[in-house]
Amino acid sequence: MEDFQGLIGLRRAFRAGKTRGIEWRMGQLRALLKLVADNKARFFEALEQDLGKHPVEAYRDEIGVLKKSADHALLNIKKWMAPKKGHLPLLLFPARAEVLPEPLGTVLIFGSWNFPISLTLDPLVGAISAGNTVVVKPSELAPACSSLICQTIPLYLDREAIRVVEGGSDVADKLLQQQWDKIFFTGNPRVGRIVMAAAAKHLTPVTLELGGKCPVILDSFTESDLKVVVKRIVGGKWGPCAGQACIGVDYLLVQQKQAPHLIESLKACIKKFYGDNVKSLQSICRIVNNNHFDRLCSLLEEPSVAASVVYGGSLDRENLIIEPTILLDPPVDAPIMTDEIFGPLLPIITLDKIEDSIDFINARPKPLAIYAFTHNNKLKDQILQETSSGSVTFNDTMIQFICDSLPFGGVGQSGFGRYHGKYSFDTFSHEKAVLHRSFYLELEPRYPPWNDFKLEFIRLAYNFEYVGLLLLLLGLRRRYTSSRGH
Repeated sequence: MEDFQGLIGLRRAFRAGKTRGIEWRMGQLRALLKLVADNKARFFEALEQDLGKHPVEAYRDEIGVLKKSADHALLNIKKWMAPKKGHLPLLLFPARAEVLPEPLGTVLIFGSWNFPISLTLDPLVGAISAGNTVVVKPSELAPACSSLICQTIPLYLDREAIRVVEGGSDVADKLLQQQWDKIFFTGNPRVGRIVMAAAAKHLTPVTLELGGKCPVILDSFTESDLKVVVKRIVGGKWGPCAGQACIGVDYLLVQQKQAPHLIESLKACIKKFYGDNVKSLQSICRIVNNNHFDRLCSLLEEPSVAASVVYGGSLDRENLIIEPTILLDPPVDAPIMTDEIFGPLLPIITLDKIEDSIDFINARPKPLAIYAFTHNNKLKDQILQETSSGSVTFNDTMIQFICDSLPFGGVGQSGFGRYHGKYSFDTFSHEKAVLHRSFYLELEPRYPPWNDFKLEFIRLAYNFEYVGLLLLLLGLRRRYTSSRGH
């Protein structure tokens, strides 16, 4: 943004009220849907270029997610914008109250490279729905998608209210030096701390969508159920961007006696879904760049970790492909078990009994999601009551992300704030309390000079004892003769 004139223009447009009306908001959402429809093939091409995403995966995790969110917002935005009636004490009659959602102002959205379309433009749906002006900063690690977003947004959306800024960390730093009314960041905790520190200088509210080590808890199952369980685990681990997903499966907890059969079932499913030759794998993404490839390779280099590999582990450095890899009981103090993996490596940790999974999870930072496969209601209650995470999904993986009726967000080191559906609208809104009073029925006991009657009146008012108040006003209630004890 040259001399940040664009930012000045965005603030001017917001102050002029351009983005507040429902017509503008709905018009921009429809324009965003048209952008997606007109450029679907280009998005597929960019996603393949940046990450090797198959068009089906690209539609499932990117285009479809964005379209669903925009459609949902269009269907509900009128209801979301409507003031909500507030309930007042009878003592304030005649009066009325409402909670009025209002846009925050000019907001900054940082996109992420692993889902460079949906995780960049889905938050934009919320910002537009709430009536803000917006700067979008796509990730430079997905350059084809970043360029496409930068090219298309000005052709479809309001240039005076929505701008795209491309660049690397130097551009991000300059953006963070500016004062915003909200910053929405998706990425890793290290950069999240930088964003939060910069926001603190201006007391800017921040939503941080980070990540963490999302575990699977696997209880015992019948053979027929296990077939479904395995497909859902394999799909939740290697299906979304080859494991490069904040809510993807990070590691799996299972009873020791079940591990051998589970591993054989996982192997068979991996071969069916993706193939078994690193040079000819299908329907799986590549690693985003050499740095991340080397990081993942380093997780496997420690001898005790390498010795725990029971499947996969082959590398294709030229094409940045890592074969789906299973490890059995790697050292729990190794980086593969202390750092978020963010790649196609699945450690399996065996336990004496599945209830020990609670303590194992609680000994680590709070995850973004917990996936538990069980029919045991007691274990379900234990997980809900004794662990903390951004979400819990029973008997499936990943699908909570596409449910607009559920908030998506982390807790602790996995982030804070939430979005999706109305929660996106709320994230980019301020709920303003509004109270309307008349000049009738003035409550004189609220004013000095003070006396015992006024103290008793206020005490009864705070306790909502309206019969007592009436008796007090009629002189039929014994007044306290001392303020002692109140």
